[in-house]
Amino acid sequence: MKRLEAEDIKSLNLLKHYRIIRKWVCKNNGLTDAEFELLVYLDCVDMFTINDFKMGTYSYSWNTRRWSKLVADDWIVIWRKRNRTNQKYNIYKISFKGKQLIKRVYRIMLGEEDIPTSERRNKIMKGTTYIDKVMQTSIYNVNNDKNR
Repeated sequence: MKRLEAEDIKSLNLLKHYRIIRKWVCKNNGLTDAEFELLVYLDCVDMFTINDFKMGTYSYSWNTRRWSKLVADDWIVIWRKRNRTNQKYNIYKISFKGKQLIKRVYRIMLGEEDIPTSERRNKIMKGTTYIDKVMQTSIYNVNNDKNR
């Protein structure tokens, strides 16, 4: 199998519209930028413990409620419960909801799918703030860019 080079990744234009896609994801799913990026990191890890989560949070701003919020909102689920005898700790994974969101982001980044432009499926399209109106233009530009 051929090893990926930097030029191979660059030619895919994966990061070209990453900021706009990330802003859309966060606004429509009630996540912060750090929480979304942490979910992507943990999805790559697959099965993880609370210590793996803590290792992943070192590069983000300190937030003591981040773990509780992600678990309460069903972004992270318990894969194997501890039983206090031979399994000393829980093992977690990203929920189905989280995996579907991350797969959708990858499809949008590859140009296989567009960012929704209806008000029902995209809160940004309501245009309640100036930032939303600016983001609307950016979303239309992303959707019209067929070289992504």
